[in-house]
Amino acid sequence: MLALVVAVVLMAAKFLAYLMTGSAAIFSDALETTVNVAAAAFAVYSLSIAHTPADQEHPYGHGKIEFFAGGFEGGMVLLASLFALGKAVDTLQRPSLKVQNLPAAMGVLCGALAVNAIVGFRVLRTARISGSITLEVDGKHLLSDAVTSLFALIALTLVRFTRRQWLDPAMAIVVAVYIAGIGIALMRHAAAGLMDRQDRADQVLLTQILDSHVGPSGKEPRVCSYHKLRHRHSGRYHWVDFHIMVPPDWSVQRGHNVASAIEYEIERALGEGNATAHIEPCKDVGCDLCGAPTAAAQSS
Repeated sequence: MLALVVAVVLMAAKFLAYLMTGSAAIFSDALETTVNVAAAAFAVYSLSIAHTPADQEHPYGHGKIEFFAGGFEGGMVLLASLFALGKAVDTLQRPSLKVQNLPAAMGVLCGALAVNAIVGFRVLRTARISGSITLEVDGKHLLSDAVTSLFALIALTLVRFTRRQWLDPAMAIVVAVYIAGIGIALMRHAAAGLMDRQDRADQVLLTQILDSHVGPSGKEPRVCSYHKLRHRHSGRYHWVDFHIMVPPDWSVQRGHNVASAIEYEIERALGEGNATAHIEPCKDVGCDLCGAPTAAAQSS
């Protein structure tokens, strides 16, 4: 909600600055802020859906909508970059257009840059605490908006001191290309989440936890080995499943207790998530923990 209110105020301020100056660079910056308004509004909606508890039709919850929100925001950013690029090229081809009222517009951009940076860092901090993909994307977009304001400010400064009007649309083209790169990156991130790409940080964390329980030198509860480790995100929620090998003479209850203890450790480490372990009897003849009998001995 904070990002939404700030985006609306800054959008109005930047379009006012554009009307005052006619600057193509400010127009590009204002377009991205328009995207911020749409993205923040959709983020509010998607977060309300993502926090809805799992139900019979959605047993894995509703967290995937956070990736959809990120993809929507990326698409809007890319579309805005195309409009900004068209405006910049048109201005570059019309050298008679002059940038005016530079001091006032520069003051607006300085204010917008500071506000976007402050709010962007706050949203990112909240995203790290909550694990929300939507807030992470929105925070990064706000910081990128601060960068576009910086580009526009540089353009106005160069025009003011050099009197070279073509520098404004030239910088606007740079801003448009930068915005396009942000949009493509956001869309790729969202697509990766929707396709359940493995998170490298999660992989390292999960491997460390499971490795710490393997073998006679591992910590309690000990297991012989593990395999088929898989994990994915559903928004901020984690889903993990893996197989653990235990001594074949263990009771079902003992194996269940060990699996539950490791599952609980993983869930605590991830913050919000669900871990599921499948128990298998160890068949490794050279296992240091159980010394499993050979297949021939078992069949006899």
